[in-house]
Amino acid sequence: MGMPVRIDDALYELARTEAQVEHRTIAGQIEYWATVGRAALDNPDLPVSFVAEALASMREPREQSTSFVPRIRRA
Repeated sequence: MGMPVRIDDALYELARTEAQVEHRTIAGQIEYWATVGRAALDNPDLPVSFVAEALASMREPREQSTSFVPRIRRA
C-alpha cells in the first residue's frame, strides 16, 4: 500500500531524471535512495558507493552468481 508524500519539486525532478536512466518509476527511485541512505546511516564506516553496490548485488538472481574462489587455497 502506497502513501502520498509531499516532496520538494527539485527533488521530484531529480528523481524523475534518475528514474529514467535507471529504468525505475519515480517512486521506485525515491525508495531506492531511501534504502541506500538508511543502509549508509546504519554503516557509517562504509562508502555510500559500496553500500549501493552491495544492495544491488543482493537483488541479483542467485542462479546468475559465481562462486567465490580464493586466490590461494590452503591445505
